Parts: sequence; C-alpha cells; structure tokens
Amino acid sequence: MNLNNSSFVEVIKSAFGREVWAIIAPAIIDTLYMTFVTTIFTLILGLILGVVLVLTHKQGIHPLPVFNRVLGAIVNVLRSLPSMILIILTLPMSRLVIGRAYGPEACIFALVASCVPMFGRLVESSILEVSKGKIEAAKAMGTPNHKIVLKVLIPEALPSLIRAFTVSIIAVIATTALAGTFGAGGLGDVAVRFGYSRFKTDILIAAVLVLIILVQMVQFIGDALSRHILKKRFLV
Repeated sequence: MNLNNSSFVEVIKSAFGREVWAIIAPAIIDTLYMTFVTTIFTLILGLILGVVLVLTHKQGIHPLPVFNRVLGAIVNVLRSLPSMILIILTLPMSRLVIGRAYGPEACIFALVASCVPMFGRLVESSILEVSKGKIEAAKAMGTPNHKIVLKVLIPEALPSLIRAFTVSIIAVIATTALAGTFGAGGLGDVAVRFGYSRFKTDILIAAVLVLIILVQMVQFIGDALSRHILKKRFLV
C-alpha cells in the first residue's frame, strides 16, 4: 500500500464515492444493529451485576461474602478472556440457539459476554463512590434495600454511571469490528474482506472513518448527558 501524494488524494476521493458507500452502507446497518442490541443487554445485565456486587459485598447493605467472592471470580474470569476467545467459545452456543454461527445475531452472544462483565465492574466502582453517609441516613430511616438502590445509590452515581456506559458502548463498537472477522458482518468484515484482503484502501478508509464518527458521537453524547446531570445537581 505504498502511495505517493497524488494517488493518496485519489484514494481519499474514492473513499467518498458512490461505489464504496454502496458496500459500506449495509455494513453500517449491521454494525448499528449489533451495537444497539448488545448495548441493551449490556445496560440491563451489567447494571444488575454491578448492583448485586455492591449489595453482597462484606460491607454492603446485604452482605453475602461467599456469594460475592464466587460471583466476582466469575466476572474476573470473563474479563480476563480476550474478545476473540469469547467469540470462538460462544459460536457453538449461537449455532445451538439460532441455528447458525455467522451473521450479526450469531455474535451478539459473544459481544454481551465480553461487555457485561466490564460494565458490571464499572457500575460497581461508580456506586461505591456514593457517600456512605447518605446510605447510612437512608438505612436509619428504615428505607428498604430496594429503595436505597433505586432512590439513593443509582441517582447519586448517575453521572458516573453514564460515563461508564459511554465507555461500554465504545467497547461494544470496537468488539463488533473484531466480530466482523468471524462472519458477523458489519464494518469490521468490510474493512478486512475488502479493505485488507483485496487491497481496497478506499473501502478501508471509509470503514475506519465511520467507526471514528460513531465513537466520537457516543463520547460526545455521553459527556453532554453527564455534564447536564451534574449541572442540574449543583443548581438544586
């Protein structure tokens, strides 16, 4: 891929051409689909996981030390596995559940398994930052544990949780690109199959550009929401 200045300019122009985007457009849809579905599961399961880890900690409001250590060990094992390994391990499960081991749906299992433990730990860290005094005050008033979670822990940790969720969405986007090399489709598949294997530099540039734009949009929205909540809290 040695390019002189003139050919490089031509490649950049070609990256914005109609033929390139005829290939890129369906891949964007697949990537957005995988990201959206995985994000929903990651938000729900990761939030539950993080809350359970906090509640069952030995200093939590419902301590279960043995359960907490076992759950924490499972989370650590999943976090220690590279996304590529998780994809390989979960492909048989995808084949069993949906009948095939390729396409966007097949790799959603791997994406969820990869991102939920990470987000769960981020949720745990965010909630642990909540002032112990507010928790103790709620307990002193006889507030049930589930209301402490819903009325104290999550609202107080919300700006930090949004930042953690932003990081997780970006991780999901990155993992979808990796999953593309295992037949999931999307921008990763296009970048490797056309851009790298067939030396279509213009397609590779277009795919990378879209991924950069997606990540920047997610980061901007996440930062804006977090700042907005913090600003409202200071004004109250």
